[in-house]
Amino acid sequence: MSAVFKREFLSYFRSPVGYVAIAIFSFLSGFIFYSMFSQGVANIGSEVISLRSFFVIIVPIITMGLLAEDKKRGTEILYYTTPINLFSVVVGKILAAFALYAVMFLNVIIHAIVAVSFGGTIGVGSVGSIIVFFFMAFMFISMGTFASAITDNQIVSAIVAFVIILFTQVLSTFAEYIGSAFKSIALSIKISSDAAAKIGHNIDSFISWFDPFAKTTDFRIGIFSVSALVFLVSIGILFMYLTYRVLDKKRWSQA
Repeated sequence: MSAVFKREFLSYFRSPVGYVAIAIFSFLSGFIFYSMFSQGVANIGSEVISLRSFFVIIVPIITMGLLAEDKKRGTEILYYTTPINLFSVVVGKILAAFALYAVMFLNVIIHAIVAVSFGGTIGVGSVGSIIVFFFMAFMFISMGTFASAITDNQIVSAIVAFVIILFTQVLSTFAEYIGSAFKSIALSIKISSDAAAKIGHNIDSFISWFDPFAKTTDFRIGIFSVSALVFLVSIGILFMYLTYRVLDKKRWSQA
């Protein structure tokens, strides 16, 4: 695992990918911080929350080549012809991408230092937002790695990761539309308005339950929820396992 981690992490700085990701993150975080600071406000929690919206851009960039590039070069055959643990390969690659995110996050740490030096404070809400940020980063990186495992084209991998993460970010809106649609269907088949409303609400609530952003809203005001973090980790591990299964299936097909 350590060898895979080292190889993948260093590869970010042997190609433009790592520098592009860091540059984009630095620009976005700097712009958000400057916009707040110029108005006399330096809320690190708000900056981190805003940055969560850009997972949809940055994660596909840093994960698109994790496995797709190996397939393209043919180096993935080493995973299948040597007694290496495929799950450790997946974990090593995800940790490498996660470490890159930690490097990018140094920008926010610098902003926090600047804010404190000008009399600002880092409240419990900011700490909660940072915790959620990294747990979400793990979850989305796992999703991006899975997207990279199912294709040998980096562009396709990035598009698939983009779609998955974007869908996750608009899940509440999607749930609202689906709930309204089922309510309308129920009314059209002569179900009472109260029952139809209840059906629509239940479907809305069921789909919204999977929304990671809704689950972690209270962190920004300092109310922590272990169940929300467990949910994020569980989804990340699920996609990590799916990635492993994709590789394992390929290994047996090589036999």
